[in-house]
Amino acid sequence: MLRKLIRHPTSQAAFARLLTLYLAFCYRTARWSLAGHENIAPLAEQGAPVIVAFWHERLPMMPMLWTVTHRLFPGAEHWQPHVLVSRHRDGRFIGEVVSRFRLVMVHGSTSRGGAAGLRAMLRVLRDRSPVAITPDGPRGPRRVAAEGVAQLAAIAGVPVLPTAAAASRHHLLPSWDRMMLPLPFARAVLVCGAPVRVPRGDALVALPAIEAALNAACDTADAWVANPAAVASRRV
Repeated sequence: MLRKLIRHPTSQAAFARLLTLYLAFCYRTARWSLAGHENIAPLAEQGAPVIVAFWHERLPMMPMLWTVTHRLFPGAEHWQPHVLVSRHRDGRFIGEVVSRFRLVMVHGSTSRGGAAGLRAMLRVLRDRSPVAITPDGPRGPRRVAAEGVAQLAAIAGVPVLPTAAAASRHHLLPSWDRMMLPLPFARAVLVCGAPVRVPRGDALVALPAIEAALNAACDTADAWVANPAAVASRRV
C-alpha cells in the first residue's frame, strides 16, 4: 500500500514540490564558487550549442550551473538549457523537480530505445540551445557513459562540456549512483572541465575520454570541498 501511494502521480508531484523547496533553500544558503570559468565562458558568451554532461550522482546540485551562468554572463539569458530525462518513473520524477528551476524538459533516453531522444536533442542543438545529459542515467551502471552522448555530439558537431558539483555539507544516498544530496549552509562548487571534441567518423572512440573528463570534474569538485585553496575558482 505504501509503495502504491509513493508511486501515485499525486504523491510524486507533492514529493517533487517538497524536494524543490528543499533544494532551493540549499542553493540560497550555500556559498557558491565556480572552477573552470575559462571553459564555459566562450560557450555562454556566444550562445553556442553544447552538450553539458554530468554524472547522475551530482544531479541535485547542477541546476545552479544555469543560475550562475546567467549571473556571470548577462548575454546568456537566452541560452536556455534543455534537459533530457527518461520516460521511466524515476526520470519523470526528476523532470518534475528540475523543471521547477526553469529548465526545459525533453523526454527520451540516450540508451535503450533512445532514437526519439536523440532526434529531440538534435533539434534543440540546431536551434543553438544547450542540452544537459546524465550519460549514466537513469539507472546506471554508475559512471559508465551510454553511447548516445557521443553519438549526439558527433552528429550535431558540438562539444561535450564535462561538469560536476560538490558541497562541503552533504548526504550520500543509498542509491545505485550514491547520489550527493546537498545540505543547507554549505560551501559548494560547480566545475566545468575542458570541452571534449567527438570525431564525426568514429563517435564511440570518444567515450573513454568523456568518462575520464566527467570523473576528473568530480575529482576536482571533491578536492575543492576538501581544500578550496588547492583548486583555482572564483566566488559567484
